[in-house]
Amino acid sequence: MKVAEKQIEVRYAETDQMGVVYHANYLVWMEVGRTELIKQLGFHYAEMEKEGVISPVIDLQVSYKKPLHYGETATVRTWIDAYDGIRVTYGYEILAPDGEVAVTGKSQHVCVKRDTFRPIVIRKYFPDWHEAYERAKR
Repeated sequence: MKVAEKQIEVRYAETDQMGVVYHANYLVWMEVGRTELIKQLGFHYAEMEKEGVISPVIDLQVSYKKPLHYGETATVRTWIDAYDGIRVTYGYEILAPDGEVAVTGKSQHVCVKRDTFRPIVIRKYFPDWHEAYERAKR
């Protein structure tokens, strides 16, 4: 299974009044991780969007285990948890500097035509992506 890692330094603006990372910022970091995984597979969302296809989130699960603080460096680990040719589920772990898991999550996406929001079959529209996803999930 292919796992992409991306380091993120916690910025002051990402923390809340309690001095920890505001919960919604972890979702942004998951997107950063997802983009990094796709980049490591040799692709970019912009290529898909040029073809009139977008990939909205249709389900999201997040579990908070340990807070992160300003100045710490988090590691976002991202992989393809499930893929059926239409839907993609990405898995995430966000690690604290000591290597402990701070956050786990999954996001499910479906590729749709931008103008109709009707799902597409990735294998048909983007065969290279399909093959890369099949390889990466093993």
